[in-house]
Amino acid sequence: QVQLVESGGGLVQAGGSLRLSCVVSGRTFSTYNMGWFRQASGKDRDTVAAIKWTGGTTYYADSVKGRFTISRDNAKNTVYLQMNSLKPEDTAVYYCTADLPPYGSIWFRPRDYNYWGQGTQVTVFS
Repeated sequence: QVQLVESGGGLVQAGGSLRLSCVVSGRTFSTYNMGWFRQASGKDRDTVAAIKWTGGTTYYADSVKGRFTISRDNAKNTVYLQMNSLKPEDTAVYYCTADLPPYGSIWFRPRDYNYWGQGTQVTVFS
């Protein structure tokens, strides 16, 4: 039904930047809420950022506010995560996620999302 493929992860020095991309195969991508989540080694998956299908509402974890930006291009079925001023604590596997309607009042939790990509590793070193 829905397949998500992440790319753009890698090894970067603290203070550097990376841009993650996620291409989504879905017939109605423009109706999906999209999110980026991450899982550090031995930790639970946590929300990084999310964007509603309307594109006008976003959510960011406090730890990334002012540094990360989520965006989407519905014409390309793609969602992006621009990550600036990276810190070692940002090291994790990053997952692109999609949630199809209907939506609940709380829409940015990992358990709210139906489909997950394979993940891409981001490693930040000092």
